Amino acid sequence: MRRAGLLAEAAQAALMGPGAKPEVREGYRRLLELHEDLQVVAEAADAESALQQWRTMQPRPAVLVIDLALPGMGGLELIGRLRQRDPEVRCLAFSMYRDAVWVTQALRAGALGYVTKSSDPAQLVHAVREVHAGRRVLGSDIAGEVARHLIEHPTATPHGLTPREFEVLRLLLAGCSPRQIAETLCLSVKTVHNIHYQIKSKLDTPSDFELARLAWRQGWVD
Repeated sequence: MRRAGLLAEAAQAALMGPGAKPEVREGYRRLLELHEDLQVVAEAADAESALQQWRTMQPRPAVLVIDLALPGMGGLELIGRLRQRDPEVRCLAFSMYRDAVWVTQALRAGALGYVTKSSDPAQLVHAVREVHAGRRVLGSDIAGEVARHLIEHPTATPHGLTPREFEVLRLLLAGCSPRQIAETLCLSVKTVHNIHYQIKSKLDTPSDFELARLAWRQGWVD
């Protein structure tokens, strides 16, 4: 049974890759555990180990803080897989990406909130509490841009891409081959090729060069 979102009880959180180095995750752990109502019960450096830990933990953490730029399988894919296994899982995306397309993709994948790493540390603490209570939350530094995006595109998905397509795009831009992407996302190579074609078609980019240039121009990659 999921704990109620009451601050009288400790909100148990798991840090899924916010920072590749253990000392970075330790810094976030200390930040959260400065507050008596928050407790970090697990850490993972990548999506695969995060999934493995999550499957075996009992009780499971009430909040998962997930970095979108995880090595290998990214945070969007991880959020989607967690939601497939447990529709009630509560995920908070924690990322260096400030572009509205990343925020909307994370929310579409199933995250309840989104906070950037450049925001005030107090916002991460606030967001964990809000997600623990089952409420949606956006960092103050991105809320305005996301609102403008939704006003201008009230029904359209971000550039027409699904979270899975956006994840394949991220891996392609990172230099991964179709076979590597297939292994990372547990897909067939043929499926990856089909998704690659769909991405270029939706974004109207006839070549990979044009695709990469668009991605850099839009700020989808660092």
